Amino acid sequence: MKHILFSVSLRKTLFLSLLLVLAMGACKSKKKVVEPTPTPVVKEEVVEKPAPPAPPARSAEEIAVERLEKYFNTVSSAASVTSANQSIQEVLGMFANQEIPILVVIHEEGGVKDYDEPTTIKKYLDYLKDTKKNLNFISDIRLDGSGKVSELELRRK
Repeated sequence: MKHILFSVSLRKTLFLSLLLVLAMGACKSKKKVVEPTPTPVVKEEVVEKPAPPAPPARSAEEIAVERLEKYFNTVSSAASVTSANQSIQEVLGMFANQEIPILVVIHEEGGVKDYDEPTTIKKYLDYLKDTKKNLNFISDIRLDGSGKVSELELRRK
């Protein structure tokens, strides 16, 4: 009897394995072979970046303000009276004359400006030389037709 049980179970095992092989074969045959689709080649377009815009040309007023600020700092921080006087002479060459008015704004409210007592460029430069402090910055400048400073307005820093 043992022999029959063993043969029956062997037959059943072979039969089941055959069914399993057929089932697996049938599944594979029904599946479509999927080929990977080629990825489209993306061509990178070379985009030329436009050159950065050239900085706008500086106006004569901007150049004059820059130069005057440097001169004012030089006069106020001069190591000796002689070097301060030399710088003062160079600065005066930028003005139409030595009596050009210098207006110092001490207060502004609602568009109305209050000025300190008007002074001249010569007196203001001597003031910078004596105090060794440049507490103002240029807020407005006017040039005459020849490019010389004809009026200057200052404000506290």
